[in-house]
Amino acid sequence: MLPEQMFSTSISPRFCDTDALGHINNTVLPVWFLEGREDILRIFNPSLKTEDVSLVLAKIEIEYLGEIFFGREVEIRTFVLRIGTSSILVGQEAWQDQQLRSTATATMVNFDKHTRKSIPIPAEIRKRLAPYLLEAEG
Repeated sequence: MLPEQMFSTSISPRFCDTDALGHINNTVLPVWFLEGREDILRIFNPSLKTEDVSLVLAKIEIEYLGEIFFGREVEIRTFVLRIGTSSILVGQEAWQDQQLRSTATATMVNFDKHTRKSIPIPAEIRKRLAPYLLEAEG
């Protein structure tokens, strides 16, 4: 089941993103997925001011399913897989030519930069994340 809404970001691969094999280098996808998570970051920090940072990346896993090529747009789809007490699990997909080319999951933690500790996600932010939550099957 797809989430009620998902974030979508269009990426135009740059020539310098390619590697010796002629496809997009594997080091580029983490940057594209970060760009795709910007909408999630804005839910926690609308201005994206660095002094107001509250969401930090704790873990990312990427699966490369197929080659991505220069010269054709890539769509990064982003949605929420789980909302925990102080963290969220974000799911992402990279699509090119209507084919799924890569998937990722990112664990992001709500963080107090002064105490250097995780803090609970406020109810208002949970409410704003809810439309992007992928509901479990069954």
